[in-house]
Amino acid sequence: MKTENISLSGNEKLTLLSNLGTMLSAGMPLLETVDAILEDSRGNQKKLLEVLKADLTQGKRIHYTFSKFPNIFSKVTTNIIKAAEEAGTLDATLKEVKENMRKEMEFRDKVKSSLIYPAFVVVVFILVFTMILVVVVPKISAVFLRLKVDLPLPTQIMIFMSNAIINYTIPLIAFLTFLSLVTVFLFKKQKIMILNLFFQLPLISDLARDIDLTNFSRSFFLLLNAGIPIVSALELTEGTVLKKEVAEGIRYTKEVVMSGRKISQGFRDRRNIFPGVLIRITEAGEKTGSLDRSMLEISEFLDYQVSGRLRTILSLLEPVMLVVIGGLIGGMMLAIIAPIYGLISQVGSAR
Repeated sequence: MKTENISLSGNEKLTLLSNLGTMLSAGMPLLETVDAILEDSRGNQKKLLEVLKADLTQGKRIHYTFSKFPNIFSKVTTNIIKAAEEAGTLDATLKEVKENMRKEMEFRDKVKSSLIYPAFVVVVFILVFTMILVVVVPKISAVFLRLKVDLPLPTQIMIFMSNAIINYTIPLIAFLTFLSLVTVFLFKKQKIMILNLFFQLPLISDLARDIDLTNFSRSFFLLLNAGIPIVSALELTEGTVLKKEVAEGIRYTKEVVMSGRKISQGFRDRRNIFPGVLIRITEAGEKTGSLDRSMLEISEFLDYQVSGRLRTILSLLEPVMLVVIGGLIGGMMLAIIAPIYGLISQVGSAR
C-alpha cells in the first residue's frame, strides 16, 4: 500500500490522537486500543490504523508507522512521538500533540477566515463582469454596428471580449481549464518559491514572518518539552516555516548553538527576522532553565499579534477593494454609456 499520498482532515487527526491518548491513559494495551478504534474507522483513517496494527504486530513502534504517512504527520510530530515512546510518556504526549494540533488548526482558521471577504468580493466582480459581457454588451454592440458609430478603445475591447466568450465558449473553457491545471501543477512543484515571491508584498511580508515564527515557536516548545536536543529541534522546526528568510535564520541559530553559544545569541544576530520580544523571552528562559515554557509564551504572544495584524490589514483592505471594484464596474459602464451619449449628441447636432 502506498502511504505517502494518504491524508486526513484536521478533525480526523484530532479524533484519532484523542482516542489513542484517552485509551492509553485508561490503561488499555496499545494493540487493543488500535483494535478498538479500528472497529469504527473508515476511509483513510482505517488504512492508517490497519498499517499501524500490522507494524505493532511485527514489534514496530508508533512513530515508525507515523513516518510512513508524511501527509498526515509531520517530522516534528513523528519525532515527538518517538521521544515519548522512548521516555514512556506516550499517553501524555499524545494529548499534548493533540492540543497543539488544535491550536494550529484554530490559527490557520483565523488566517483563512480573513481571506474570505476579499475572495468573495473578487468572485462577485468576476460574475458581474461576465454577466455584462454576455448579456449587456452583445445587445449594445449590435446597435453600434448597425449605426456604424465610432467606438472608443475601451468599448472595442469589451466588445472583443464579449464576442470571444460567446463565439468561442468551448475553446475558452478548455484554455482556462488547461491554464488552471498548469498553475496548480507549478504551484505544487514550486510552492516555496511562489509563496516567497508573494511574501515580499508590502504588509504581507511582516505578517508572513509572524505566522512562521508562531509555527516555529509552538513546534519548538513541543520538541523541547519532549526532551529532544536543541540542535535537533531547530533542524526539525526549519521545515515548519515557509518564508526563506525565517528558515535561514533558524539554520543560522542552529549553527550558533552547535558552536557552543546560546540560542538567544543566534536570534540576536538575526534581529531583522526575530523580534525583540522573542529574543528577550528566550534569554529569560535560558537563565531560568525553562526555555520550553518560554517558547510556549512566545507562540501565544505571536498568535495574538498575528490576529491583530490580520484585523488591521482586513480593515484597510475592505475600503480599498470597494473603491477598486467600484472603479472597474464604473469604467465598464462608462465604456458602454459613452458611445450612447456620443450618438445622442450627433443626432441632436444633426437636427
